[in-house]
Amino acid sequence: MTNFPFTEAMPIQFQAPLPKASEVVIIGGGVIGVTTALFLARRNISVTLLEKGRIAGEQSSRNWGWIRQQGRDAAELPVVIEAQRLWRQLADECGEDIGLKQTGVTYLARTDKEMAGFAKFLKIAETHGVDTRLLDQGETARLIPAMSRSFKGAMTTPSDMRAEPWVAVPALARLAAREGVTIIENCAARMLDISAGRVSGVWSEQGRIATSNAVVASGAWTSLFLRAHGVSIPQLSVRATVAATGPMPEMHAGAVADDHIAFRRRQDGGYTLASGGSNQLYVGPDAFRHMSKYVPALMANPFGTHYLPAAPRGFPDSWSTPRRWNADEESPFERMRILNPAPKTSALRDIDREFRALFPEFKTVPLKASWAGMIDAMPDVVPIVDRAAEIPGLVIATGMSGHGFGIGPGMGRIVSDLVQGNETGHNLHRFRQSRFSDGSPIELGPSL
Repeated sequence: MTNFPFTEAMPIQFQAPLPKASEVVIIGGGVIGVTTALFLARRNISVTLLEKGRIAGEQSSRNWGWIRQQGRDAAELPVVIEAQRLWRQLADECGEDIGLKQTGVTYLARTDKEMAGFAKFLKIAETHGVDTRLLDQGETARLIPAMSRSFKGAMTTPSDMRAEPWVAVPALARLAAREGVTIIENCAARMLDISAGRVSGVWSEQGRIATSNAVVASGAWTSLFLRAHGVSIPQLSVRATVAATGPMPEMHAGAVADDHIAFRRRQDGGYTLASGGSNQLYVGPDAFRHMSKYVPALMANPFGTHYLPAAPRGFPDSWSTPRRWNADEESPFERMRILNPAPKTSALRDIDREFRALFPEFKTVPLKASWAGMIDAMPDVVPIVDRAAEIPGLVIATGMSGHGFGIGPGMGRIVSDLVQGNETGHNLHRFRQSRFSDGSPIELGPSL
């Protein structure tokens, strides 16, 4: 975990000169943007990827590192099945050890209600041939014998995987660069250039790139960028705190979660730890603007999110962040190269307490690092992956809602075909942008 989390002090790895023109410009250097660029380059399409800070500097490196089929929305599951295949392929092709291992994902249940929720997903998994199964109390105890408390049961998917996100996404970027993608770090995209109602270029802080196709895959910054062009999506960003231990004896090789604690084994012999279902939302202009669309999620889990009165200066939904700017002036994106929220101190205490309570053989937990990330969330907990109806030539890929790392290569391949006008191989109706404006009811994805 050297030099993690990423900061502006890190050397710039990708500093290609800004081209005058590119067939496609991708805005955002996370896992979705990087893999989209890679698959476009493999079709001999010229691609330029603009990253305001560092590749994977934000949520694409700060996530838990799970590559899971388990608990997915029914529309996401076929995509993540493809993504798992692509992860194996890309791990071989990039020539770097990204920590990819098939060690399974397990969710623990304390109540019959939780087991009933697991049973609903089991039917979806069986439809797609996924090896998910339910465990009873005894089977759960035998799977992770070091646990101090007993559980009603569990759901487990042995074929699920893990990888080290702060290693994997930069490695994929290096692969993309070798295959012809122009990647420019420390270069914010400020605005789209729109002519005759459609994309004709992208204005960056280094100048203009002529293009007829732009992909906005900017994570927590996407809503702010789009709103400046008259495109409104009900995206919010929530803060989640994560901790990492030093090397520890292995209690379980895979990833595990319940409502209180989540953990997974890392390549370096430590564990990545997080609260099982707690995050924080900074209340800003977008939170008020889109409040009504989040009512179903709030009613389903009223205590899962804690509310804070205002985001720090420069955050995407801060009260002081400008909503309008010109192409020839500094934008909010270069003012904050890397969104680096402070971890919540009380959350770290809770993580330490819950992990030691589950594994009391450890009198102390050797926490060696902590960080937080801003998760780009949608009201129904599934992303927008769609062509923007308002601006021909614009594709939106955002709101991964904490699911983006694992599904990343699958979504990247889909977005690359969306840009080309090809069949995507998946039904994307669930991910359409218009579901938030056409009168459709909010259908919550699984909170698993």
